[in-house]
Amino acid sequence: MASWLYKTLVSSGPAQGEGKIRLPADLPPSYDTSSPRPKPGRGPRPPLDLPALNLLRGKRVILASASPRRKQLLAQIGLTDIEVIPSKFGEDLDKSHYAPFEYVLHTAAGKCTAVYEAEINNAILGEPGIVIAADTVIVTYDGVIMEKPKNEEHHLAMLKELRDGLPHKVYTAVVAMTPLETLVHPGYAQESHVEETIVEFDKTVTDDLLAAYVRTREGADKAGGYAIQGTGSILIKRIDGTFDNVVGMPLRGTLMVIEKALSNDELEEEVDE
Repeated sequence: MASWLYKTLVSSGPAQGEGKIRLPADLPPSYDTSSPRPKPGRGPRPPLDLPALNLLRGKRVILASASPRRKQLLAQIGLTDIEVIPSKFGEDLDKSHYAPFEYVLHTAAGKCTAVYEAEINNAILGEPGIVIAADTVIVTYDGVIMEKPKNEEHHLAMLKELRDGLPHKVYTAVVAMTPLETLVHPGYAQESHVEETIVEFDKTVTDDLLAAYVRTREGADKAGGYAIQGTGSILIKRIDGTFDNVVGMPLRGTLMVIEKALSNDELEEEVDE
């Protein structure tokens, strides 16, 4: 786990249930340790200077998700001017027809497509520069897909199952869509990525602790019923994979998806030439 990411995401308290990400307000430290450290308040650190991210500056960047955690994570790579337009796509695909990674990918693609189609002809704001959507599910050791708990009783039972079983998997799918400059069908580029992280609960966690955690309501709106970036971290023994994937947005994979989606437009221009 990257220590900088963990420290940035750790929750301010169990009552809120949301990790707070604060973009650094100070100048970056100097490589020269002999020079004095910059005083606070002199300005922000420079954003990632990457071609794909630079292409999006000044354009509409839409997050097709109401999750504040995903918006906060995107801010970590410099995408701070984001429009949040939650998708109206019904997350009701028949799980029996899909493997877990297929299910989460189809759901994320459905979310992204719904928002893209609604915004592509926006007469006031113009077309989006990019639409990004994500979906996260928990998969138990025996292949059962867990999403959000329905009530306190279901929430507690869900956490007990995760504690008492073998390590479970967290899948997050990220899908990005961007319009192409040419009229070549279908007129847009779509790229996707699915990431897997294995999470193991601490089997010494008591029923009383699980019940107390349920009462904080921190995990009420999260797949699997826990927030690893908050108080829910006390339930976890170890993870194998990326921490931010469990939070709901694998940043490395998301950046790859953005870069691929935008590079498709460049390829189309080269073909025209």
